[in-house]
Amino acid sequence: MKAVLLDLDGTLLDTAPDIAAAANAMLAEQGLAPLPAGTVREFIGSGIPKLVERCLQASGLALACAHLEPALRSFGRHYQRLNGSSSTPFPGVVEALERMRAARLRLACVTNKASAFTLPLLQKSGLAPLLDAVVTADQVGRRKPDPEPFLHACRVLGAGPAESLVIGDSANDAQGARAAGCPVLLVSYGYSEGRDVRTIDCDGIVATLGEAAERLLSSG
Repeated sequence: MKAVLLDLDGTLLDTAPDIAAAANAMLAEQGLAPLPAGTVREFIGSGIPKLVERCLQASGLALACAHLEPALRSFGRHYQRLNGSSSTPFPGVVEALERMRAARLRLACVTNKASAFTLPLLQKSGLAPLLDAVVTADQVGRRKPDPEPFLHACRVLGAGPAESLVIGDSANDAQGARAAGCPVLLVSYGYSEGRDVRTIDCDGIVATLGEAAERLLSSG
C-alpha cells in the first residue's frame, strides 16, 4: 500500500453529538419534537440532505420541498455554529495516523460532508496536519458510494486504487471502494446507518484504527 483513504464521520471522528444537536435545533424551528441522539446517529453517512430528510420523516412530517429547503438552511446554520464543539477523535485515531505517516503512507480524508464543515472540523480536532489531502462531496460533485471521491483521492496522492486502502464504517465506503478497485476495511464502532457491518462486503473488520494500522504495516 502507498496510501490510506479514510472516512471522516464515524471513522476518524465521533461527530454524532454535534450533528444530533444541530438536527434537533432544526426540528425545533420546524415546530417538531426532538429525536433521540441515537436515532440521529443512524441517519449519518449519506450527506446532510439525506440526514435532514430522514430526521423530518422520523418526526412524522410528510416530506415536501416546501419543508426540506428551509430545514436544510436551518440545519446548516445550526451545524455551522456547533460543528466541532463536541466532536472528538475516536480512541487511538491520532496515534494510528501518526504511525501511518511515519511509515511514509500518504493519507487522505474522503467524506460526504461538505468542505465548509469538513475543513474547520479537521482543524479544530487537530487532525488536519496529519492528512495529505481532503476530498469532499461538493469538491468532487459526487457522493460515496460513487467511486469518484476515492479515485480523485488516488489521483491527488499519486497512488493507484489497488495501492490505496480505504478505511470506513459503512456500506457507502465499502461499495465505493469496491467500485474504485480499492481494498477496504471497516471499523466496527462507526455510523453504519443502522446496518450490521458484518453483513457488508469488505476485506476485514477492525475494532480500532490502531488495529487497521497494525494489519497494514505488518503486511507491508
